[in-house]
This record gives sequence, C-alpha cells and structure tokens, in this order.
Amino acid sequence: MPQVLILFAHPAEARSRVNRVLADAVRDLPGVTFRDLYETYPEFDIRVRDEQELLDAHDAVVLQHPLYWYSCPAIVKEWLDLVLEHGWAYGRHGHHLRGKTWLTAVTTAGTSEAYSPEGTHGVHIRDLLVPFERTAVLCGMRYLPPFAVHGSLRMDAAQIAMAAEDYRRVVEALRDGTLDHAAAEGAPRLNTPALMNVICAAAPDG
Repeated sequence: MPQVLILFAHPAEARSRVNRVLADAVRDLPGVTFRDLYETYPEFDIRVRDEQELLDAHDAVVLQHPLYWYSCPAIVKEWLDLVLEHGWAYGRHGHHLRGKTWLTAVTTAGTSEAYSPEGTHGVHIRDLLVPFERTAVLCGMRYLPPFAVHGSLRMDAAQIAMAAEDYRRVVEALRDGTLDHAAAEGAPRLNTPALMNVICAAAPDG
C-alpha cells in the first residue's frame, strides 16, 4: 500500500474555519502520516535529515496550507529551501523523490470565479502554483492539479464538511493507489464534482 505524507502548515490553526476541518478528516487515516510543521518547528529549526527520511518512507506528499499572497505560509518555503537539497532531491545524484506524487491542498478566501481568467486574479489557481509544479517536476515527481477549496470565508458548515469528505476521498485514493492520474492531468483543480467522480471512482468509501 502506498504511504501518504501530509505536511500541514497553518500559522493560526485555532482560527481556521476550513483547514482545521480538512486536517481532521485525514489526520488519523491508516497509511497516512500527518505532520503539522508549525507545531513541529515553532522556531523554524527544521531538521533536514528527519524530513528527508520521512520523504524516503512515503510514496505521495501532500502540502496542505492556506494560500498566502499567491503562495504558501513562510514555514513551507523554509521547508522547501532546506529539505529539497541539490544532490538529494534533484541534480545528477538527486533521485530520492523520483516517481513519487506531489499534491498541494490549498484554501482561498476568494471564490472559484475570482480564480479564473475572467475573475479578479486573472488566472486559475493552478497557474498561481506553477512554482510548486516546476519544483515537483525538477525532482522527478508526478504533480497533481491542486485540491483547492475556494470561498472559505463564506462557506457554511455543510459545505465545509463536504469539502473535507472530498479531501478524505482524494487522500484515500492516493494511499490505495486508485487515483486516476491520467484523468486528472491538465485540470485546473482536482475537486470539481465531475472530476472527483472520475478520479476517485475506485476509491473505497470513507
């Protein structure tokens, strides 16, 4: 069974409306290692070898965080800068991540309409996350479209619960090796109703 590593980063989790619920939906799943980066490294003193050993032991990596200024919270950038070393993650002898899967799970305050070519931000959420995609490709990883929950400030409890259930389905499908990568390829984001019914069709019920 593939193993999934979820790297969670929210500097104010107690005030989170959506990320906290998404995290609760997956943190105890068998075959999933859930790691809260801010809790683990409150002083940002990231233990590079520990993180690399975790990456070696898992087949899929999920970065879960809110979108901060079209990017990630600071500790995620610090983690990427330190852990993905030349000669380990990429470069002539950097093969440790080759063949693994990368998924970004992100929440935004703006609506899905705002994250479109016609909307406020002028591009889809996947376009904003291109630096993550190119990082994954450089490391020889298979990059999935993001799991993006839009409009987080306006969601009611039922909508948040539905997003959490979709997230759980995606993580289970990654863990079970049943996620349809080919069907997902090229999509702006994973979690549209039509695409979810295709990519997770073989995933078990939660």
